[in-house]
Amino acid sequence: MNYWLIKSEPFKYSFDQLLKDKKTFWEGVRNYQARNNLRAMKKGDLLLFYHSNEGKEVVGIAKVAGEAYQDPTTDDTNWVVVDVAPVKKLKNPVTLAMVKADKRLAQMALVTSMRLSVQPVKREEFDLILELAGEQ
Repeated sequence: MNYWLIKSEPFKYSFDQLLKDKKTFWEGVRNYQARNNLRAMKKGDLLLFYHSNEGKEVVGIAKVAGEAYQDPTTDDTNWVVVDVAPVKKLKNPVTLAMVKADKRLAQMALVTSMRLSVQPVKREEFDLILELAGEQ
């Protein structure tokens, strides 16, 4: 299993909306590195759901419910989506400030590649985020 972080501005698509929808396709990615990360995702991989711009915090855990396929919002075959389903809302959101303050997370892509909308996460980083959220 692999671990990832996906970002969304909450006014565009929030974790609460994902909880209501029960499943969605993750569309609108227009960065090649982020697209390659979507292509690398496998069904069952776990995702940290991060609210960007407003909040700047990890708020939930989701999972890959379906592997990469053509983004239905564009005819450009360069872009893909994956299906995403919620797992759970975190007890306590983990802010970007908390992540940056924890030296154990200094190499996390959220710190080193902040602008990337779909990022790989190491298992240890995933576990630390859950620890900071009061989940472990």
